[in-house]
Amino acid sequence: NDMAKLEWLDNLAFRQIEKIHKQESSKSKNLYLYIDLPKFDFPVVFSEPDYPLPSVAQPPTVVNSHGHTNTITTPSYPNITLIVDPEIARENPVEAKHRRLVRSHRNGPFDRDLKPNAKIRDDLNGILKYPPTQPLSSEEKDLLWKFRFYLTRDKKALTKFLKCVVWTDPTEVKQAVELLPQWVDIDLDDALELLGANFENRAVRGYAVGQLKKADDEELLLYLLQLVQALKFENISDKSSSSHESSLAEFLIERAIKNPILGNNFYWYLMVECDDKVVGKMYGKITYQFMTAMKEIPTGLERRDILRRQAELISALSSISKEIHARVEVTGIIPEQFIPVKTYFYTSGWWRVSDQLVIQIITLMDRLLRKENLDLKLTPYKVLPTGSNHGVMQFITPSSLANVLSEYNGSLLQFLKAHHPEEKAVGTYGVSPAVMDTYVKSCAGYCVITYLLGVGDRHLDNLLLSPDGNLFHVDFGFILGRDPKPFPPPMKLCKEMVEAMGGANSIHYQRFKSYCYIAFNILRKSANLILNLLALMVDANITDIKIEPDKAVWKVQEKFRLDLTEEEAIKYFQNLINDSVSALFPQVIETIHKFAQYWRR
Repeated sequence: NDMAKLEWLDNLAFRQIEKIHKQESSKSKNLYLYIDLPKFDFPVVFSEPDYPLPSVAQPPTVVNSHGHTNTITTPSYPNITLIVDPEIARENPVEAKHRRLVRSHRNGPFDRDLKPNAKIRDDLNGILKYPPTQPLSSEEKDLLWKFRFYLTRDKKALTKFLKCVVWTDPTEVKQAVELLPQWVDIDLDDALELLGANFENRAVRGYAVGQLKKADDEELLLYLLQLVQALKFENISDKSSSSHESSLAEFLIERAIKNPILGNNFYWYLMVECDDKVVGKMYGKITYQFMTAMKEIPTGLERRDILRRQAELISALSSISKEIHARVEVTGIIPEQFIPVKTYFYTSGWWRVSDQLVIQIITLMDRLLRKENLDLKLTPYKVLPTGSNHGVMQFITPSSLANVLSEYNGSLLQFLKAHHPEEKAVGTYGVSPAVMDTYVKSCAGYCVITYLLGVGDRHLDNLLLSPDGNLFHVDFGFILGRDPKPFPPPMKLCKEMVEAMGGANSIHYQRFKSYCYIAFNILRKSANLILNLLALMVDANITDIKIEPDKAVWKVQEKFRLDLTEEEAIKYFQNLINDSVSALFPQVIETIHKFAQYWRR
């Protein structure tokens, strides 16, 4: 207001300001806030004094009534005055008072007989369909609390109800815990969610362990990796020697001493965590309890001796020398210069927990697909960690696609025909129909799975093909969308793979796409189970999770597209396949990779 208004000058100035804004926005990742000050008829001086910074060593920490701790982070920037608002992390006291009144114990007797009308029932069903990562609004939490007695008949409602409980309020906690025995039995995927970091109450975690007891040993082995990780969220003291302070630890020890296979895996999972500087003592204590409990069974001493000899073997292998140059001691392997296809039983130096996690998820997905009578001929080879950077892997013999294409003039079809020829099989181009069927199904299975897990660094050296037509992936050093190469396609589906099916117009390629659609929709139905398993791994020593632990589960959830119907999901996946096949840049990268491999050899 210090200058007279000039329309032509204002227009020039605003256009220049907009131009500067676009230039600065394109060069910076920061967000810009533009403030339009009110206009007055008389000149007004806008000023704000420099406030002194608070003299505190740490930013103020606030605990709200939900039991969540909010810390006001104070970033450090030169030449910028920072002002700490002491109320920014506090909850609204009016809303907190309203919630306490709504959930007053005096309403308990009336809530028992409450039944929702049609509209509220639809709202509740919508909330129950939320994925486990979906936060609940205050209104949704109050609605779940109001109809908590009605929801006890729905097994999918328990985890959502427990999220609406204020665990710092003893009255609410008492009511919630008393409801647990009245709830119908929940599924295993919901029990896994209750063992995560968001639920610390002993009664809740004990209830989840009670549901786990109904699982057989085979199913328990499938989730053992995450259950061992869940021990980090138990309130276990390093000094106490009792296993009764953790119902989960007590349960795992009880089952592990009864089953040798389960016990062997449990022991090595514990050994890996014992190397951790933060939780190593806690896991060492559980290992001691496990070894002590093994004395109580008839074959306990023998099994303890087997585990001891296994540990001695691993210790010897970790310091073994090269066979050719006996005087050269192997201290490690550079992952970037390692050829995955030459992997043997014992690996040291380049071992990654991400490989173990991906193989476990592939094994789980294979089981989920088989339950729906869809066998996609997956090859989940066995892996077992023996330390933070070494482990044992199942020996696999198939050839890499790079070697196959080099030996058979760039044709995977010729490779299959050479091992399983059948002249009368015109529809399968001279290849045995069973082999072609295996090839098509395995291609579809791994395309869907590697897409969902965001597996990166895919090239022709870590895609393997067996003479029987089984195509599968190895070397999972990059997951959750991370990739060392720029512009990776959504899934690894190169033109050579499509040509082996007879081309994009063949019936086998159409079958391939159909298998992809069916598998994608089947796995979407079990999305909560997969997401809960990944959520339990947020504190594991996995590079791609540690980079953004708060976004790791969300990245996979985004791939499931749970917001789409089955028909919409099919169309979405169809577009993904088309984009992957037609992607040009990966072909250029693959050519560069071939040259690199040539000169490396």
